[in-house]
Amino acid sequence: MAHLFRDLSLGQSKREMTPPPPIQPPPPIQPPIMSAKPTASDLPSPLGQLASTQLTDSDLRLTAYEIFVAVCRTSTAKPLSFVSSSSNNNSSNGGGGGSNSDSPSSGPGYHSPNSPGVQRSLTSTAASKVKKAFGLKSPKKTPGSGSGSGSGHLKPKRPLTVGELMRTQMGVSEAMDSRVRRALLRIVASQVGRRIESVVVPLELLQQLKLSDFTDHEEYDAWQKRTLRVLEAGLILHPQMPLDKSNSAAQRLRQLIRGALDRPIETGKNNESLQVLRSAVMALASRSSEGSIYETCHWADGFPLNLRLYEMLLEACFDANDETSIADEVDELMEHIKKTWVILGINQIFHNICFTWILFHRFVATGQVEMDLLYAANAQLAEVAKDAKITKDPEYSKVLSSTLSSILGWAEKRLLAYHDTFDAGNIDSMHGIVSLGVSAARILVEDISNEYRRKRKGEVDVARNRIDTYIRSSLRTAFAQRMEKADSSRRASKNQPNPLPVLAILAKDVGELAINEKKVFSPILKIWHPLAAGVAVATLHACYGNELKQFISGIMELTPDAVQVLRAADKLEKDLVQIAVEDSVDSDDGGKAIIREMPPYEAEAAIANLVKGWMKTRLDTLKEWVDRNLQQEVWNPRANQEGYAPSAVEVLRILDETLVAFFQLPIPMHPALLPDLMAGLDRCVQYYVTKAKSGCGSRTTFVPTMPSLTRCTVGSKFSSFGKKKEKTPNSQKRNPQVATVNGDNSFGISQLCVRINTLQRIRTELEVLEKRIITYLRNSESAHVEDFSNGLGKKFELSPVACVEGVQQLCEAVAYRIVFHDLSHVLWDGLYIGEPSSSRIEPFIQELEKNLMIISDTVHERVRTRIITDLMRASFDGFLLVLLAGGPSRAFSRQDSQIIEDDYRSLKDLFWAGGDGLPSELIDKFSPMVTGVLPLFRTDTESLIERFRRVTLETYGSSARSKLPLPPTSGNWNPTEPNTLLRVLCYRNDEAATRFLKKTYNLPKKL
Repeated sequence: MAHLFRDLSLGQSKREMTPPPPIQPPPPIQPPIMSAKPTASDLPSPLGQLASTQLTDSDLRLTAYEIFVAVCRTSTAKPLSFVSSSSNNNSSNGGGGGSNSDSPSSGPGYHSPNSPGVQRSLTSTAASKVKKAFGLKSPKKTPGSGSGSGSGHLKPKRPLTVGELMRTQMGVSEAMDSRVRRALLRIVASQVGRRIESVVVPLELLQQLKLSDFTDHEEYDAWQKRTLRVLEAGLILHPQMPLDKSNSAAQRLRQLIRGALDRPIETGKNNESLQVLRSAVMALASRSSEGSIYETCHWADGFPLNLRLYEMLLEACFDANDETSIADEVDELMEHIKKTWVILGINQIFHNICFTWILFHRFVATGQVEMDLLYAANAQLAEVAKDAKITKDPEYSKVLSSTLSSILGWAEKRLLAYHDTFDAGNIDSMHGIVSLGVSAARILVEDISNEYRRKRKGEVDVARNRIDTYIRSSLRTAFAQRMEKADSSRRASKNQPNPLPVLAILAKDVGELAINEKKVFSPILKIWHPLAAGVAVATLHACYGNELKQFISGIMELTPDAVQVLRAADKLEKDLVQIAVEDSVDSDDGGKAIIREMPPYEAEAAIANLVKGWMKTRLDTLKEWVDRNLQQEVWNPRANQEGYAPSAVEVLRILDETLVAFFQLPIPMHPALLPDLMAGLDRCVQYYVTKAKSGCGSRTTFVPTMPSLTRCTVGSKFSSFGKKKEKTPNSQKRNPQVATVNGDNSFGISQLCVRINTLQRIRTELEVLEKRIITYLRNSESAHVEDFSNGLGKKFELSPVACVEGVQQLCEAVAYRIVFHDLSHVLWDGLYIGEPSSSRIEPFIQELEKNLMIISDTVHERVRTRIITDLMRASFDGFLLVLLAGGPSRAFSRQDSQIIEDDYRSLKDLFWAGGDGLPSELIDKFSPMVTGVLPLFRTDTESLIERFRRVTLETYGSSARSKLPLPPTSGNWNPTEPNTLLRVLCYRNDEAATRFLKKTYNLPKKL
């Protein structure tokens, strides 16, 4: 690393001249080749550009040196002296006491190196004031350097004078230096007591130097043209005071210079040409705003000439042999350089801004490797900030604005894309550059901007605003680069199996970028912006969000790529939000402002919507399948061994496949979306159950409507029996009140039993599926214990209930269909028609037994008891309906009661089957209605009439005393219910009953 300062041991000179070898003459000190001066082609000087004077940097540097030498002669009362670089110094340890021999070209007025003024020796100091001001330290000298190194026989080296050092630093040749000094001595001799600021140095040099002072005519000609151009620049092109175009002196000087450039004038004499030139130059240099003539001459203090000349002088503060180092003698150099202010019109504030630029420019021009230069520029800029607050000079404001804009522009070019400029290896330089840029911006805004002055200062935080801009700009650039990288990576891997989508790759890269930002850059930027990391992740969040939004808008269905991208986005968002939260712990609002900048991606919601779309497609397909297959289903009991419909097998298979496919989806929210899927599948199964039982009828479908009440025709039982024998029961027409169903074969008893088996099978399999779902959940990556510890959303709610209700409805439908439809010819059309003794229940029992065999062979054992129980209940209901609502073709005497009771006992025995059928307690559960009504058929008529009156009066109260009301039919037969008692009387083959019914209700004998 290059060092700014070179420390030498105390008591030693900072610069030493190499002593000559014992025999050879001493070599002259040669200036460095100034073409090697560092340059930054992309960073022009903001101090101003000169008009077209054809003055090169070398010309300006030589002119600045001439001014430097001229002003330094006034530092003491003694005359300016000159020491040739070939002089030998025999003093010890930099002190005096030795003899000094001049070079052959030296004149009688030359003095020793120890003379005052420019010849003051540069001796060692403990520490430079400039270094202290910048807070800089010099590195230790490398071993072997300094006065103590080298062979013991070598003589000690004498220290350089300020003049010698400045000449060397500025690259001025010894010959030119000798010329200038001789001329200045002549000027002093001819103008004793005249102050340097009243002298136009280039004019006096033209007066003093002639062709013989130069090596050749070409060198002389170049020197003269350069000197004339300096006069033109200082007096005409860039005067200290504005110059009227009609000024005669200016016009005359311009003509003289143009003529001299074409044909050199003779100098070194007091001839007419020089007299005319002097007259024009002095007229312009001595102008004042009031029109009077000043003693002080203004020939090099106009902007920007003065600043460019001063820039050349300040450049000399850098070591000519090490372009990244400030010379150790900077204090002495700076002391003498400041003496030029009187000619250049420079003051402290202009010095500060110029020196800031010089330090900064040197840092840039030398490859930005010497951080001490950057820190020094920062320190000097702090002084500039103080000056800017108290100085309102328009010229200064112009220079200040130009310089700071140049510095800020250079810094922002790097900071607006700092990810391309800095990394962990050079992060230290970022701190200095940010500090420099922020300081420049703050001065530009706070001390120059009119807009800022109009606002309250508390409303504008310049540093924070700039850092905010840098962060957002750089991260947008970095994001775009990562986007291109991800796209290239995707193209490179397109032939590989399962390549990652671009946005999934990008999400990973952005996450890494955010982590690196937090680790490397945010700690530095946080100095000026408390939420640096938060702003960074908010910017990345917005950049990725824009891409994600476009991606989501183009997704039409759930695909592996879509899920990968959305999951990657969800993870990225959580990581970014976490960084933002951690970064804003100590902020006033707890980071709410940053979080508001990060509207949720809602990636999970997008995934959920896609999954819901996927579920809807599956469910719609399942529903369509149910409709299509149920239309083709024939409910064949021999379709499989279990006796259920093939369509149910397919439904259950699709259910299981759908659940398996759902849990195979690479999504992070199976537990959250499962309830939606379960509800959809539940509705589909419920739909299947509803369609499977539709059209099969129910209890009310088959129970016939009871005929109107009639009274019996009292006559001989024999004759009545004889008449009935003429027509067998089978020859009677069906009662039109008996309901009928569609003749479709799919609604036969066997088919109905298959439907029952199917619903029972579905219910059983749903329970199995529910247990399987819990297993799927346990294996799900996103599931938690509570997700499968409760049954919410993981069970079929509607379809199991629909299956239970469907089985119940179908069992009743089968039972009542058999009793009231299939066996109506032996029950409704045959039982107790005519003479009860000749039309008993045995045919009905025989037919019923056949149906019981079909049911036993067809229905699943788990519902077999249920359907047989329903068949028993239907048989009991049919038996009572024949006794109490059988119509005028049926009549019973008290003697028939025994037949009825025996028939009922036979009916019960059928279902008990000697203990192999229904349990006796189940039979007894449904018997009370029949056993309560049968004793009424044994009761005498008078008792029945009396009981009927009493029960009716109890039911209707005193309003029934005048006339007994006709009790409505409830269907719930009961020995204490008026309508049941009335119906027993209606079918009583007895005169008293007929007379009572005729008198009380005027019931007909026939329908």
